[in-house]
Amino acid sequence: MTDEGTAAAPSRDQQERTRILNRLKRLEGQVRGLQSMIASDQDCDAVLTQVMAAKSALNQVGLHIIGYSMKTCLLSPDVRSRDEIVDEALSVLLRFVNLPDTWVSPDEV
Repeated sequence: MTDEGTAAAPSRDQQERTRILNRLKRLEGQVRGLQSMIASDQDCDAVLTQVMAAKSALNQVGLHIIGYSMKTCLLSPDVRSRDEIVDEALSVLLRFVNLPDTWVSPDEV
């Protein structure tokens, strides 16, 4: 709280955490909807459509987290070189998209 009695503005990290949590809460609602669809014996095609939507939403959360992390890592003062940070970021991204973790820098080709 500031001297005027108002709350301080949330930090960028707090805002980002709130965005991610809100996305996950919406995803939780989608999964509960899927449970209801299964319990009420909904059509297979309708269930699978909702499964794909939930899967896509979860992927979006992951990409959002990776993107934010990349931005903050690349902008933070770090003792590592920029190349090391980029290599680490690419390694995380490749694991997320389920590709082999064999990123070869263009400098090494």
